Amino acid sequence: MASRWLILSAALLSACAPTTYEGPVSPHFDGSRFHNDPETHTVGFGDLLHWQLTAERVAWPSWVDWPSGAGPSVPPRRVNDDTVRITFVNHATTLVQMGGLNVLTDPVWSYRVGPTSGVGPARHHDPGVRFEDLPRIDAIVLSHDHYDHFDLPTLERISARDNPLVLAGLGTGALLTGAHVSRHDALDWWDCRPVGDGRICALPAQHNSRRGLSDGNSTLWESFWIETRSGTVYFAGDTGFGPHFERIRARMGAPCVALLPIGAYLPRWFMEPNHMSPADAVRAHDILGASTSVAIHIKTFEQSDEGMDQPKADLFSALRSGVHAPFVVPEFGEQMSFRCAPQ
Repeated sequence: MASRWLILSAALLSACAPTTYEGPVSPHFDGSRFHNDPETHTVGFGDLLHWQLTAERVAWPSWVDWPSGAGPSVPPRRVNDDTVRITFVNHATTLVQMGGLNVLTDPVWSYRVGPTSGVGPARHHDPGVRFEDLPRIDAIVLSHDHYDHFDLPTLERISARDNPLVLAGLGTGALLTGAHVSRHDALDWWDCRPVGDGRICALPAQHNSRRGLSDGNSTLWESFWIETRSGTVYFAGDTGFGPHFERIRARMGAPCVALLPIGAYLPRWFMEPNHMSPADAVRAHDILGASTSVAIHIKTFEQSDEGMDQPKADLFSALRSGVHAPFVVPEFGEQMSFRCAPQ
């Protein structure tokens, strides 16, 4: 196991870096590199090596088949009523349908996520929706440039089919142009863009970025706010727990639905700056005041020490510690409908 991850790390470090971003200095950009606000501890290659040599992983099954009688779901073409529909595809990929708008978060349909089709973590389950059954996509939001969230083969495939608007962080334009994504826009934190009759805003997150040896933190990571007449959805992307949740609640209000990551959190000494634990996700859920939260970043790619089903168990354990709004863990392909209070 450790040797596989070291091979992946070497491949990541040898990958080509995108064009360096040039822009004004800000609280999270020093003129050369992006950073968290407030800044967080940075784990380096030495830390990664130590983890891989000492890891005590809970083994995942090599492949998980669909339960008897189950299989990929087929979402509706559009949702035009006053509901918000979320379909869990896999990992951090969800289909958000509301107000006549179809939005994908961090879409991944590849079998492996890495610098080449033969290198990188392999999926352990089929996507919950076949690519062929996706409705026409209007917009895509990309939380950061890591391979398991910024999957260029999938983006190229969707762009060729639907030509959606792709919204991502500052500095990602060269990657998207190289993947023949013709409609894309790079956003700073708190930037908003009109999409259909609604809007999508890029918001802060606590994470990092890297695809190659020399490009660490050269592109911006972010979360997203999706808003239409039917309600609001907050997509946290990939993030550690931090003060950005309070800032988002103060500036944007409470979302109807929050999509919060709960996986890839062990060991804590290595993962804590960049990945929430299930208990952290419950804290974020409460701070945001979400009417309902949906767990993401689960059950697809083996990336840390916890077992495949441990995030769900740890989440339910954390929820037992108090009174909370609903926080659900979806199955692959599960379609969930929510009715939001008027804005």
